Amino acid sequence: MHSRVETVPAIAACVLLLLSAASSASALSETGYRIVGAEAGSWPKLFSAVGFVPGGGDSPIIVVRPGANAAEINWQGVLESGAVVVLEGESEAARSLGFRSTSKQVRVGSLVDVHAPKLPIIWAKALELPVFEVPAAAQVFAKERWEGAPLTAGYRRGKGAVLWVAVSPGDNGYERFPYVLHALASLGLEAPFRSRRLWAFFDYSYRMRVDLDYFAARWRKAGIAALHVAAWHFYDPDAERDAYLNRLIQACHRKGILVYAWIELPHVSEKFWQDHPEWREKTALQQDAHLDWRKLMNLINRDCFRSVSQGIRRLTERFDWDGVNLAELYFESLEGYLNPARFTPMNADVRAEFRKLNGFDPLELYNESSPHFHKKTADGMRAFLEYRAGLAKRLQEEWIGVIEEVRAGRHNLDLVLTHVDDRFETQMRDLIGADAARLLPLLDRHDFTFLIEDPATIWHLGPERYPEIARRYQPLTRRQDKLAIDINIVERYQDVYPTKQQTGVELYQLVNLAARSFTRVALYFENSILTQDLPLLPSAAAVVSRVERREEKTVIDSPYGVGVPWNGPARVNGKPWPVAGDGVVWLPPGPCVLERATQSPPLHLIDFNGDLRTATATGSGIDFTYTSPARAFAVLDRKPSKIELDGEAAAVEASPVAGGWLLTLPRGQHLVSVSAEKPAEAVGGR
Repeated sequence: MHSRVETVPAIAACVLLLLSAASSASALSETGYRIVGAEAGSWPKLFSAVGFVPGGGDSPIIVVRPGANAAEINWQGVLESGAVVVLEGESEAARSLGFRSTSKQVRVGSLVDVHAPKLPIIWAKALELPVFEVPAAAQVFAKERWEGAPLTAGYRRGKGAVLWVAVSPGDNGYERFPYVLHALASLGLEAPFRSRRLWAFFDYSYRMRVDLDYFAARWRKAGIAALHVAAWHFYDPDAERDAYLNRLIQACHRKGILVYAWIELPHVSEKFWQDHPEWREKTALQQDAHLDWRKLMNLINRDCFRSVSQGIRRLTERFDWDGVNLAELYFESLEGYLNPARFTPMNADVRAEFRKLNGFDPLELYNESSPHFHKKTADGMRAFLEYRAGLAKRLQEEWIGVIEEVRAGRHNLDLVLTHVDDRFETQMRDLIGADAARLLPLLDRHDFTFLIEDPATIWHLGPERYPEIARRYQPLTRRQDKLAIDINIVERYQDVYPTKQQTGVELYQLVNLAARSFTRVALYFENSILTQDLPLLPSAAAVVSRVERREEKTVIDSPYGVGVPWNGPARVNGKPWPVAGDGVVWLPPGPCVLERATQSPPLHLIDFNGDLRTATATGSGIDFTYTSPARAFAVLDRKPSKIELDGEAAAVEASPVAGGWLLTLPRGQHLVSVSAEKPAEAVGGR
């Protein structure tokens, strides 16, 4: 969607409309922005990262670019009406609102921001900028690191606010001021939409002594629907660790969060590595394959495979998992065959099988006296790399079969296969044996989500890579609904600016474009997401394809469903709407007409982690349909007296949780009918 760049007369008309519409503006009036200036710059990219769209005449977010002449506008009146004015650099509007340049100059190459005061924020190219005077009432959000010159500042005025930035945010919207959106939030601006469909990876090593109920509530508030827990820590029974994991799963379930066993084969566990040296994987130097943190086992060996498969079955039985994630089941390393100290698999079983198929031991590829030495001819190594990619696929299919056997007795168990991208980053096939083209046809025979992992080699590239990654996978499967993307939120080894780790606007752009390109987004990992980034994360993950105002009604079209901040009862498509809680109305996929209502339904579905399809308020409760690849957790605001599933009475237990009653529903596609225990009074704030 392209931005609309306004001329001064047009913005004056916008201001008049703002003033006249201020008293009747709905909660959705802040979905739009308008830009004053010759060009839009990167502001559309910045705002779209959390759901703002180019708006019409009543859009209360007005961006004034450098040099824009709007002296005739009564900016104080605009602010009193509730507008948010964003000032870039020097302009008549900036001067009238108290931001004036001086003759003093400062060289800016690094800054300090109040939202992350200890985080190094470094510009790729330093700039000479004028030092500005800012109003006494303004809060300085960011300043030049050494001389303290203000770079972003703002203040509240009436119902509105002003934010000033010294210079453009950069070509992509995040190169200079990663926390512009945080500053706007600090001034009271609320993002227009919410999502609660994110996945996140979890490693208990980083959360060993924490309040799990506190963190479960924090994760859910950040829009996380499922936690993928590092299961290798719990492969071997241990009373203390097992008790911890049980508490974690229970805390997550109480907040409507699914919990998956994240399995990193061929790494099994520390104890398994110590107990079975005979089954350790070997590198091309015939050393034990302890590579980075993973200690790799030889799953080609049938004795090793049988032992590990039995252990995985026991692991899935010991805990109340909602799913299994088979992650990164291929070979090391990112340096490929050029580094024999890291190149796998070179165990005896693989060597014997390859020799039988190709007539030579693959170790000869590293023997200078052999005719197969890889520096003499590429044919031998090419044969081994092809064999290796086929072997990875064989392993992955075999382990999908193991989990399918487990699912035969655990019908609600979901399955995810995490696989590093080799379509955009094509060298991955030869480096680690990953080959999506071999695997994706399995979606026609097996029910799983294919979670595409961002390889480390492309972490420095911009958010625009996600639509391109999605495009390259489209020809490989008709099951586009089963493709998901995994974003690594970690410090990058490349030279990147303005921060080593993705944060602020860059993070929100990554999440937003990923969510627009794939049906599901996973984040690695929950502990690496900076605390200041959590509040706007659900807005970045929200996907809305259309917003249209029709007097007192608003049409919102979303492919996956979306949450809208809202006060009071609501009607959707002309009927009372029962899916709302904590000041958010939750809409199903497709076009929905949202408007205010005078009465609240008797029962509310205040949280739900499945994919809601329809909902109807009945005389005594609620009917809703959903789909879910795993169990679905529904939280009601009242204790139910009767529950039906697909038209029949269901033995679904309602458990009391903070703020409501929790229902655990089966995976698949279902119709649920719930009656409240007794008639409810009108519920405000829904």
